[in-house]
Amino acid sequence: MEETSPERRSSRCSSSAVEPSSDLGVEILIEDGDANPSESLRKNCSSADFAGITYGGATGEDARDLSDIQILPPLQIVMLIVGTRGDVQPFVAIGKKLQEDGHRVRLATHSDFKEFVLGAGLEFYPLGGDPKVLAAYMVKNKGFFPSGPSEIKIQRKQIKDIVFSLLPACVEPDQESNIPFEVDAIIANPPAYGHNDVAEALGVPLHVFFTMPWTPTSEFPHPLYRASQAVAYKLSYQIVDGLIWMGIRDVINGFRKKKLKLRPTTYLSDSYSSSSDIPHGYIWSPHLVPKPKDWGPKIDVVGFCFLDLASNFDPPEPLVKWLEDGQKPIYIGFGSLPVQEPERMTKTIVQALEMTGQRGIINKGWGGLGNLTEPKNFVYVLDNCPHDWLFVRCAAVVHHGGAGTTAAGLKAACPTTVVPFFGDQPFWGDRVHARGVGPAPIPVDEFSLERLVSAIEFMLDPKVKERATELAKAMENEDGARGAVEAFYKQFPSDNSKAKSKRSRHLKTQLSKTSHCPSLLRCFCLP
Repeated sequence: MEETSPERRSSRCSSSAVEPSSDLGVEILIEDGDANPSESLRKNCSSADFAGITYGGATGEDARDLSDIQILPPLQIVMLIVGTRGDVQPFVAIGKKLQEDGHRVRLATHSDFKEFVLGAGLEFYPLGGDPKVLAAYMVKNKGFFPSGPSEIKIQRKQIKDIVFSLLPACVEPDQESNIPFEVDAIIANPPAYGHNDVAEALGVPLHVFFTMPWTPTSEFPHPLYRASQAVAYKLSYQIVDGLIWMGIRDVINGFRKKKLKLRPTTYLSDSYSSSSDIPHGYIWSPHLVPKPKDWGPKIDVVGFCFLDLASNFDPPEPLVKWLEDGQKPIYIGFGSLPVQEPERMTKTIVQALEMTGQRGIINKGWGGLGNLTEPKNFVYVLDNCPHDWLFVRCAAVVHHGGAGTTAAGLKAACPTTVVPFFGDQPFWGDRVHARGVGPAPIPVDEFSLERLVSAIEFMLDPKVKERATELAKAMENEDGARGAVEAFYKQFPSDNSKAKSKRSRHLKTQLSKTSHCPSLLRCFCLP
C-alpha cells in the first residue's frame, strides 16, 4: 500500500483545543510498514468512500466553537471494553455514531455479548472474560479487591486473560471475514487495564471513557473508596490507583515484556489508572453530576449514552395486557448481578408491594428473582425487556444502581431507589438521593421489608415525581453518544504522524494464540 503523509493522516484543530499526547511514542524495535490502514478500510467499508470528515468540537458544558474543528480521514477504531452488559451498551451506542461518520469500528469485549454487538451492526472481536464470573466475584467481594487468599488466585488468572487478549484485538483480522484490521485509534474503559500499554506499543492515540469517575477531584471521592471527609477526596483516587497497581503490576509488566517488547513501567513514574496526559470522557449527564471545576480541558462529561432498543422491541401480549389493566407498576430488578437469597428477596418485594398497594414488575435477571410460591395478580415476572420501552410505563424503579440503568430510569422521569451491590453503585445511589429523586440507597445487605416499604412511599411522593420530571426534561436533549464522539474528535492529537499502526506487523508475528478463558473485570492482589 501507498504511504500516506502525516499531513493527510493528521487532524486539524486549534492549538488551544488539542495538545498532542506525549505518551504515545514507541520504544520497541519493530518493522515499519504501510501507515495507511484507511486504504483497506475504503475498500472494505461502503460508508467510507470519501477523503475526510468534518466535525464539531466541544462537548458537555464547553462552548461549541467553529474554530475547534477536526478533519479526519476514515479511521479503524478498536474499543476495548471489559464489564457487564451495562458496561458494554454505551459503547455500542458510541460505536454506531462513529460508524455513521464513516469509520470502521471494532468492539472488542466478552464473547457473551457477541450477538449484541453484531446485531447493532458493529464488528466484534472477543476479549478474555466471563461477565457472569465477573459479577459473581464482585458481589462476593463487595468490589474489586479480593476478600481472602482463595480469591487472589482467581483474580490473577482472570486479569491475565483480559490483558493478554488486548493486542490481538488491535491487530488481528476479523474472525468472520478475515478482513485485515490495523488499528488507528483505541477507545477503552479502565478495567481493560493494558490499553495504555498497547497504545504505547502500537503508537496510536488512546481515549478512555467510563461510566464512573476515574480522574482525581476534590469534589467527591473515588467511588471505590468511601472517604467521609472532603479533605480526603482527591487522595482517595491515588489510594485506589495504588491498590490496583499493586495487584496488576506483574501482569502488566509481563505483558509489556513478553508481548509488546516494552520496558517495565512503575506506578511511581505515572499514575497508571488516571494519567492526566490521556483524554478521558465520562458517560453521565452534567445535569446529574456536573463536571468538577478541577478537571482540565482533557476531561469531558459527555452525557448518558442511550441505545434505541424500544423501537425494535415486540412486547409479549400478556405483558401489554397486564400493563393496561391497572395503574403504572414499580419495577424491581438487579440486572446481571447474582442475588444471594433470591427466594427471600422475592418474598420481601411481594410483601412490600402488597403493603403499599402497588403493582410491580420483577425482572428475573441473572439473580433468579421472581420464583413465587403462588401467582399474584399485582406482580408480573419478566425475563428481559428493554429499559427504554419499559420504564416509561412504570411509576418508579428499584435497581442495583448501574450507570446505564440509573440513566434509563432518570430519562423516563422515574423516581429511583438504588440497592447497591458494589463498585460505583453507591456513588449513583448517593447522586440520585442528593438530586431529590430517590431515597437514600439501600445496601443489598440491608435490604429489608421495612426499608423497601419506606423507599416506595418516598418515591410515590408527588414532589419526588415532580423533581424526577424536571430532571428528565433537562436531560431530554442530551445525546451522550454524539457527545462522546465529539470529545474523541476534539481530543484527537493534532499531530498524529506517530499513529502508524502497521508497525505492529513485527508484534503480530510474535503473538501466541491467546485462549479466551473466563476472566474478571478488576484485580487487587496478584502474587
